[in-house]
Amino acid sequence: MASWSPDTPCSCDCFVSVPPASALPAVIFAKNSDRPRDEVQEVVFVPAGTHAPGSRLQCTYIEVEQVSKTHAVILSRPSWLWGAEMGANEHGVCIGNEAVWTKEPVGEGEALLGMDLLRVVLFSSPLCSQHLAECLAQDRGSTIYERPLISSVEGVHNISNQLSIGSDISAEHPELRPHAQVQGWWDGQGTFDFAQVFSLSQQPVRMEAAKARFRAGQELLQQQQGGITAEVMMGILRDKESGICMDSGGFRTTASMVSVLPRDTTQPCVHFLTATPDPSRSVFKPFIFGVGAAQPPQVLSPTFGAQDPVRTLPRFQTQVDRRHPLYRGHQVALGLMESEQARGQQLRQKQRDLEQEGLVAVRRLLTRECAPPAQELGGLFQAFVEKETQAYS
Repeated sequence: MASWSPDTPCSCDCFVSVPPASALPAVIFAKNSDRPRDEVQEVVFVPAGTHAPGSRLQCTYIEVEQVSKTHAVILSRPSWLWGAEMGANEHGVCIGNEAVWTKEPVGEGEALLGMDLLRVVLFSSPLCSQHLAECLAQDRGSTIYERPLISSVEGVHNISNQLSIGSDISAEHPELRPHAQVQGWWDGQGTFDFAQVFSLSQQPVRMEAAKARFRAGQELLQQQQGGITAEVMMGILRDKESGICMDSGGFRTTASMVSVLPRDTTQPCVHFLTATPDPSRSVFKPFIFGVGAAQPPQVLSPTFGAQDPVRTLPRFQTQVDRRHPLYRGHQVALGLMESEQARGQQLRQKQRDLEQEGLVAVRRLLTRECAPPAQELGGLFQAFVEKETQAYS
């Protein structure tokens, strides 16, 4: 299978809806992860834990100090790295990673990836005001964080690989403006517009495509304001005409996620994840934190220990097959959809039916039509992963 290299450009789209833009009293978060087309993305559940003083945490390239207590998280991540493209923790906090291009130079040497920061923050933060990632949502509202400042969101908002915070800044690092002045990017007079000050004057060609996706996403959100649901967000993530559902050359949408974060904290947050590429031909499966939540082995990639190309130096010199069982079955299904019309249509219908089953179950849960046992809620994702795996066998 193809391996990622540090020189590979990335693109992604994040969306959020805050009441009254949502059809229900909940924040709805969505993200497509657009990556090299053969890169495998797995879904990883990590339970809450406690850690001894002085513990160290191995991230993708470097170690950092471990906190004493970590929250349970669900992550959708490229299987070769430690961090994640998107995820949520047990407190209803969601984060999506976005690649952006700015005037700040790329540092020398290995460090934490943006995706590592995402996982670190989900592990340690129950509150969105503490976050250190680009786009995040929490049941009390939604926040855009473009290091090192924060802006609150009302209504709908989307990001497509560009700085989106202008002058509407809720909180910022005290050295942000002095730094911009020292670099000669801002004269210290007039309105401070973060995106304008820090964005590149001559932007890479790929930014034109990002701007087009941003405008299309903005229109799709605005068309649905007041009626946005998880299903509506899934439809936006599946939009191929705009490029939001990407399938271009060496790139495609490798995984997708939609989260429903009720403002009523007595109701559970629900996170729909695909664990497979191309959301237009994938199943969004519901995950709920709670008793019985566990790691489904069908969406976990094989590991290679010290022989992993990301661990051996120099890195990325060899390739390994990271496909997990659901990914393998899904790839066979995609092949049939493209080569055998009748069989392909049957498989696509199975996908639709399974996804609808999950959406109906969640809708009944959030409208209090039913109250399944906690063990059943915690095992919901596992049950749907098993059903999808069986559909492809």
